Amino acid sequence: MVSETAGAKLSIGEKIGYGLGDTASNLFFQTFMIYLLFFYTDVFGISAAAAGTMLLLTRLWDTINDPIVGAIADRTRSRWGKFRPYLLWGAVPFGIAGVLTFTTPELEPGAKLIYAYVTYTVMMMLYTIVNIPYSALMGVISPDSQERTSVSSYRFIFAFIGGLIVQGTTLPLVAWFGEGDQQDGFRLTMTLFAVVAVALFFTTFATTRERVVAADGVKSDLRKDLRDLATNVPWLVLFVVGLFNLTFTSIRSGTVVYYFKYVTGNELLASGFLVAGTAATLVGVALAPALSRRLGKKRVFILATLLSGILASLFYWVDPGDMPALLTIQVLASLAAGPTAPIVWAMYADCADYSAHRNKRRATGLVFSAATFAQKMGWTLGGAMTGWLLAWYGFEANTSQSAETLDGIRLMFSIIPGVIGVAAAVAMSFYPLSENEVRRISAELSREAA
Repeated sequence: MVSETAGAKLSIGEKIGYGLGDTASNLFFQTFMIYLLFFYTDVFGISAAAAGTMLLLTRLWDTINDPIVGAIADRTRSRWGKFRPYLLWGAVPFGIAGVLTFTTPELEPGAKLIYAYVTYTVMMMLYTIVNIPYSALMGVISPDSQERTSVSSYRFIFAFIGGLIVQGTTLPLVAWFGEGDQQDGFRLTMTLFAVVAVALFFTTFATTRERVVAADGVKSDLRKDLRDLATNVPWLVLFVVGLFNLTFTSIRSGTVVYYFKYVTGNELLASGFLVAGTAATLVGVALAPALSRRLGKKRVFILATLLSGILASLFYWVDPGDMPALLTIQVLASLAAGPTAPIVWAMYADCADYSAHRNKRRATGLVFSAATFAQKMGWTLGGAMTGWLLAWYGFEANTSQSAETLDGIRLMFSIIPGVIGVAAAVAMSFYPLSENEVRRISAELSREAA
């Protein structure tokens, strides 16, 4: 059984406070998504194949780490709740690890690679410790499904604001701080991002509350929770969807700087291209609550993902020098993709309710930890594939590329992620929870808690 406290409706201030936590996360996540592989190959100084393998291997720990953090958070008892304390105590170590990840030491190649493995692994462990409780907080901030969809939209508006900051300022800040030295530039830029992120996590902690709590007398059982998760069909579908969706996003985002540096010949154009896409995405995110009320979350996700995948594929046939055409497709594809992020995270909260209703106990942290694991595995697989594909097509950093390599970069920027995006839409067609079923479950949970 679960207990739901009063106050299902949230103030705009609390929604904004919650959303600022994803601004903080995305100051790092978007930097990793867009610039980390480029940093490792063109600045830090390791090969594309080695970087791709490292991105994959360092994620294996998450097969254990993510559910452990989720399970621990579910069992946390404090005067601040289950999930909020992790924002308070994890923020500063999170920021320090981010700076160290983008620091280039004066070491021999083998030692430098070890340094990259260690710092990135620690960074992602701390990302898990902060971000899984942060994500799970959305599942207990209100018992109302539509209110959670609204919160999710605020979250992703502020997430994409974080993305805009990263996309629009990273390369200019690197140039400004580094004065020609990209190693110093990246280190100092990430120091600035870390200070801002820590302050924003503290703000989220101070402005949010947990309203859905486990009822007294409910005994936690990790083995049962894991078994329940393994038989939670809606969650299993979302797991596959998240894997495809983040692989799609990771390959496209990770290729952007390479595309503009080596195909168009001007890497600084990547900033404007990314900012235009994120601005369009913000419009799509803002439309998510209205679209989900009108068409249902599942239908909106399928239509949006299909359209964005098809549009992304069109980049292959566009002249790389035709910036207006590139920007037009970027804006349309990003606008189409905008509603998907808040909708899918609201669906994870619905899966937590489904599990609580069916199993008579709530394991929100575990549900969201496993969701985050799927997202990170998609991101990791996409990052590894990007490095391996660059190596496959013969990429060598900071040199003129062959025609085969340039064509490979164009494929990685368009058709390859486009096909994966369509696969995400197909996977979502198997999601079994209807909007009526979600409303019925929410109503019954409220009656049981009364």
